[in-house]
Amino acid sequence: MPPDHRGERQAALRVALEGGGLEGLLVAHLPNIRYLTGFSGSAGLLLMRPDTTTLLTDFRYALQAPDEVGEVAVVEIDRHSVWDRLGRLLSADPVGVLGVEAQTLTLRDAERVAGLTRGRVVPTTDLVEHLRASKSPDEVASIRSAAALAEGALADTLPGVGVGQSELEVAAALESRLRMRGSEWHPFPTIVASGPRAALPHARTSARTIQAGDWLLLDFGARVDGYCADLTRTVVVGARADERQRTIYELVRTAQGRALEHLRAGMTGREGDALARSVIAARGFADAFGHSLGHGLGLEVHEAPRLAPTAEAPLPLHAVVTVEPGIYLPGWGGVRLEDDVHLGPDGPVVLSDGRTELVELV
Repeated sequence: MPPDHRGERQAALRVALEGGGLEGLLVAHLPNIRYLTGFSGSAGLLLMRPDTTTLLTDFRYALQAPDEVGEVAVVEIDRHSVWDRLGRLLSADPVGVLGVEAQTLTLRDAERVAGLTRGRVVPTTDLVEHLRASKSPDEVASIRSAAALAEGALADTLPGVGVGQSELEVAAALESRLRMRGSEWHPFPTIVASGPRAALPHARTSARTIQAGDWLLLDFGARVDGYCADLTRTVVVGARADERQRTIYELVRTAQGRALEHLRAGMTGREGDALARSVIAARGFADAFGHSLGHGLGLEVHEAPRLAPTAEAPLPLHAVVTVEPGIYLPGWGGVRLEDDVHLGPDGPVVLSDGRTELVELV
């Protein structure tokens, strides 16, 4: 059994609440609730006070919630409305200054909270997300396992990919193998983009038929113990790569390799992004790399920190991030390579296999 960090996570959050002048926090973002309590259901509210933690959920989780949460929180089940139950809690034991997650609650729900308490409601941002950015060893291990699972599913899928198949057929085969290998679910809709459509960084998988010599870009992930992996590979189908394809591919691979070698905790997100972006820009393709280099990875597929030209915050020690440079040329196609990286005290450790040699499916 991995060590149980939930108590220390709650303690760290209470220190942050005290420092912000808050007497409590209403946590509504489900990944944050899972991080603090272990509860994995689809509906719930968590009320954090200086000396108590209370999870509110409904009848569907009457058995699951106590089993997952154990002793780290009091579980209250309401058959009708968790909001009504929250109101009764706040009425019986008011919170003078109650923080709410501004990035999660709708305006309607924030107004609802204000109507339930006699105290003051204060918006907060990323209090729990800040804690989540630095991963424990067991969290890193889960992401590594998810990456290995995803790589295995891709290895199972690629031998059956060929000219004449649709993107949807390839995505279905890959997603099936992800589930058969044990992925709890897909962290995001699988992207399979072929030919000119590979120039769409976040293409929707379509019914387009793969042609000989096409790029095939596959962006996919897996989930293990609630933690996500996020990988991208780009291959050529039905022919050997031509000279232009090889040139662009090797440029993206070189840019990614430089970032994977030199990325460090303590760098700003902007400095990390520049490791790869400068390589691509030096070859005249700056405008063809329009997205950020990467993002944090954990209970969500996109979380803190960010590797981007606008990210001035330092990268935390033990963060896990993606490194995914790309070049996208409208009408021709695109190449992206993405691996998952742990920023440890001795430098970056690639959690995925990092096997980015050009694959030609002929």
